[in-house]
Amino acid sequence: MAELENGNMKGLSKEMRHGRTAHNMSSSSLRKKSHLTLVNRVRIGFLRSFLANLQEVLLGTKLSVLFLAIPFAIVAHYCHFRNPWIFALSLLGITPLAERVSFLTEQIACYTGPTVGGLLNATCGNATEMIIAILALANHKVSVVKYSLLGSILSNLLLVLGSSLFCGGIANISKQQKFDRRQADVNSLLLFLGLLCHVLPLMFKFSGKSAEQTAVGTLQLSRASCIVMLIAYIAYLIFQLWTHRQLFETPEEEDDVFDDDVSDDTPIIGFWSGFIWLVLMTGIIAVLSEYVVATIEDASNYWGLSINFISVILLPIVGNAAEHAGAIIFAFKNKLDISLGVALGSATQIAMFVVPTSVIVAWIMGIDMDLDLNILETSTLAISILVTAFTLQDGTSHYMKGLVLLLCYVVIGACFFVFKTPFINHERGANLELSTSQGQEIFRI
Repeated sequence: MAELENGNMKGLSKEMRHGRTAHNMSSSSLRKKSHLTLVNRVRIGFLRSFLANLQEVLLGTKLSVLFLAIPFAIVAHYCHFRNPWIFALSLLGITPLAERVSFLTEQIACYTGPTVGGLLNATCGNATEMIIAILALANHKVSVVKYSLLGSILSNLLLVLGSSLFCGGIANISKQQKFDRRQADVNSLLLFLGLLCHVLPLMFKFSGKSAEQTAVGTLQLSRASCIVMLIAYIAYLIFQLWTHRQLFETPEEEDDVFDDDVSDDTPIIGFWSGFIWLVLMTGIIAVLSEYVVATIEDASNYWGLSINFISVILLPIVGNAAEHAGAIIFAFKNKLDISLGVALGSATQIAMFVVPTSVIVAWIMGIDMDLDLNILETSTLAISILVTAFTLQDGTSHYMKGLVLLLCYVVIGACFFVFKTPFINHERGANLELSTSQGQEIFRI
């Protein structure tokens, strides 16, 4: 396809080929080669190019069957099906779209070079979480934003990393698995900085001041902390893309971890095709995310699950399923550096970029969103970061470490399953949490 759109395109330089990040390689593990035998028989050049692009984008992933959920979700919305069905179908539709956004970002990076490509990945790597957060803020659902972003961090640190270490340890039980701990150290430091920015606003509750003074102080400190977090994230990008890029790039000998029928050395589609597809996919994610945000309370009441549990556990698992699967696949192949890059890199990106950006966007929208996650949520975040840091401190891994991380995630999931707090809509200030039986009657067609 690159030849169809750009003439004879030579192979990428070594610098471009090895500018791939762990996120890119993880997503590549879920891709499959599309056979263009029938498409190549089309004689009209423009039509042949369009059909080839369509086939590569829609059928070039092992998750392509989940694309069927997208039209079903849209039809369910306009035909006024039960909101829980719309919620479930929208989540399923977001799953392959998130993987395709990563694929399209990598395709564009082939033309822009590793530095710009790295910046694209740093901003688009968690586009799904960012879109859901902004739409939830637009609907004044601050609690959904806080819980979903917290869940994404916990999911990456405990579920993804735990599954990777456990599966990698079982599959390579006769080998000692090692990884470069330098990248893990950098991510751990940033996560501890993010944790500090969450703990201090929480402590304002116990400062002995009046409720009004506490609320104002918490909000001001949160906004100042978010600016500091974004500065730290920019420094992290400079560290990752320029001064210490060798710590984050995948070495040349790891090219053999891909399936034999998938090659990442040359772009599959052209620059403008990739850009148009990226805009289109992002727009569809926005539509489905709007459905998710609008129906989350209905699904919560119909299924008898708290919004806390859905936001912290269900949303992150489904939304990042492709990325999670890729990390586990590379752990099976004894490529822990890639798995750690996916899990820790994504957690760092959410904690240091998506969270502070959401607070600042809420500030611009006139919505009071702070970094106070309450005692239970902040405690789970702190313990998760500590357990992960201790797990990675010696640069070696075995299945027992992964099992402990997974069991920690199970306990946290059980905690949010039984712990229900009132869901407050910040626009109306009303308690929107209903009992299960009430929800089933009100939201039934």
